[in-house]
Amino acid sequence: MATASGELHHPADPGISKLQFAPFSSALDAGFWHELTQKKLNEYRLDETPKVIKGYYYNGDSLGLPARLTLEFSAFDMHAPIPARCCPALGTLYNTNTLETFKSCDKKSLLEKEANGIWESIKSGAALENPMLLNRFLLLTFAKPASLGERFSSNQIQALQKAYDELCQQEGVTALPYFLIKYQDNSVVVSLLKKWDGFFQDHGGKVTVGVYDPCNLSHYPGWPLRNFLILAAHTWGNILQTVEVLCFRDRTMQGVRDITHSIIFEIKLPETSLGPDCPKAVGWEKNQKGGMGPRMVNLSECMDPKRLAESSVDLNLKLMCWRLVPTLDLENIVSAKCLLLGAGTLGCSVARTLMGWGVRKITFVDNARISYSNPVRQPLYEFEDCLSGGKPKALAAADRLQKIFPGVSSEGYNMSIPMPGHPVNFSEVTMAQAQKDVAKLEELIDAHDVVFLLMDTRESRWLPAVIAASKRKLVINAALGFDTFVVMRHGLKKPKQQEADDSCSSNASGSSDLLGSSLFSNIPGYKLGCYFCNDVVAPGDSTRDRTLDQQCTVSRPGLAMVAGALAVELMVSVLQHPEGGYAVASSSDDRMNEPPTSLGLVPHQIRGFLSRFDNVLPVSLAFDKCTACSAKVLEHYEREGFHFLAKVFNSSHSFLEDLTGLTLLHQETQAAEIWDMSDDETI
Repeated sequence: MATASGELHHPADPGISKLQFAPFSSALDAGFWHELTQKKLNEYRLDETPKVIKGYYYNGDSLGLPARLTLEFSAFDMHAPIPARCCPALGTLYNTNTLETFKSCDKKSLLEKEANGIWESIKSGAALENPMLLNRFLLLTFAKPASLGERFSSNQIQALQKAYDELCQQEGVTALPYFLIKYQDNSVVVSLLKKWDGFFQDHGGKVTVGVYDPCNLSHYPGWPLRNFLILAAHTWGNILQTVEVLCFRDRTMQGVRDITHSIIFEIKLPETSLGPDCPKAVGWEKNQKGGMGPRMVNLSECMDPKRLAESSVDLNLKLMCWRLVPTLDLENIVSAKCLLLGAGTLGCSVARTLMGWGVRKITFVDNARISYSNPVRQPLYEFEDCLSGGKPKALAAADRLQKIFPGVSSEGYNMSIPMPGHPVNFSEVTMAQAQKDVAKLEELIDAHDVVFLLMDTRESRWLPAVIAASKRKLVINAALGFDTFVVMRHGLKKPKQQEADDSCSSNASGSSDLLGSSLFSNIPGYKLGCYFCNDVVAPGDSTRDRTLDQQCTVSRPGLAMVAGALAVELMVSVLQHPEGGYAVASSSDDRMNEPPTSLGLVPHQIRGFLSRFDNVLPVSLAFDKCTACSAKVLEHYEREGFHFLAKVFNSSHSFLEDLTGLTLLHQETQAAEIWDMSDDETI
């Protein structure tokens, strides 16, 4: 009785020689392992269900090499083309999540499961329609092979090669695993297995089957023949006693195609039925030690460390998606291009947190150099960066990010940002440089999705706030006190074509005091205020006539890290909201309500008080007299460009206050106070 375990006995003819098979040797290249890593991270995640993969075997190797079953990076794509003159082989991938599961896996049960699947395809006839299904099963037979050149004439060999090529072309494949053969003195005809009926009617009962054979051994067929013989025994065993097998070996030697080393022999089929049960299956490949344990492959030297770093960096984010936040839109975060204006304590903290979220594009702008006091508070710098006058902060920060993670695209620009109250009209040179700096800043803001305002002074935030508002860019602002901070998103103006229908609130009461104590609810993003909306004076030179401690931002050491992290988390929450920067602002009153995103609230402002370890979430409306984002300021900037900006830089704060109506507001307020005092005195 023939079984898949290996032997075919014929008690009536003990002289029949024993046929042995050359097993496959697996050939898994580095591309397969890399693609499996990507599939695990991006698709399979924690899924351990079996996956269908596709390999191929080739019989064109040099003599003496083992028959190889090859798996490449394309193994996971069922529609990927197979290399020329290679036969596809379908398989199943069982990928476990833990080493313990791998070790405890019942390999015998898995093999029997696959064997049963092929056995069912044989019984149902599916293997006739798709012979590739046979390459999961095993069978040993008896035969003594002969070379094709010893049996076929040169004309027959040429006819076989031509007929096989034409059948492959007709079926749209590069190679056929099994096919039927009829041959006479000078002709050869081939056909598909499923056309068995009638193909051999006029051939005197002789049946010849071709098997695409990857084996290079002259006396043994390759592994694919084993399971075909199971099919033959089950399907034709009751009408056939023998089957002639041609192991088709198609090789190119020194540029010349040659099939003469193919072997041909006769197989005697079992006289008894195989029965309904699946034959015993074998097939686990032995490792280098000759045992049945796993084969270990060390790819550390052949895989790009940068690619490994990218997969590892994203692992924490993938784990968040798999178990904690399945709806997290990582692509929206990773693809965000972030511009950091300021590479000091806040800038360094923001950059590190952005990298933790997988952001790949980070650009710094700063005009300062690294001083000896910086490295202990600014984690992107070291002591050596302070020597010889100090490296430019923006350039050093960008360089350090790429050393931390080569997958990040980081640039630094050592440039100044022109500011209100800081005149640029001293000479043509300073004016030309200011114009150049403005043009570069406009270019950078236009090329990025999110702008972080992380500078030391209030007035340095004015120009980027105006440009970003005009270009409809999301602005995240962070500012520090000694033990207080504010992190906020600026209101995102509606697209220009929609502004005519819905303008920002013009109610002067929309301004709030410096702590943002006025709270509102259900305020959409386009009606939210910017950093300057709470002020009733225009920005000016905040460092003039001030001592060193007044010019510097003196803060508790942990404050910048807290504020920097919150600035990035606010950006991420905004990007997760379906409306992005136009999302309705969450306030402190919303903390007990259902959060609007999978990551929680999307506040307008976060104001922290480290002495109390407390945060509040105020919301303030845009101020129609704001010196940065009001309609009048944006209108003049968009119409006059640098000419308008130069007037702001070179004038006192009264210029912006006159333009926006703050001066008139002050006058009206003073008049009201005088009137109130007169009433009091009368009373």
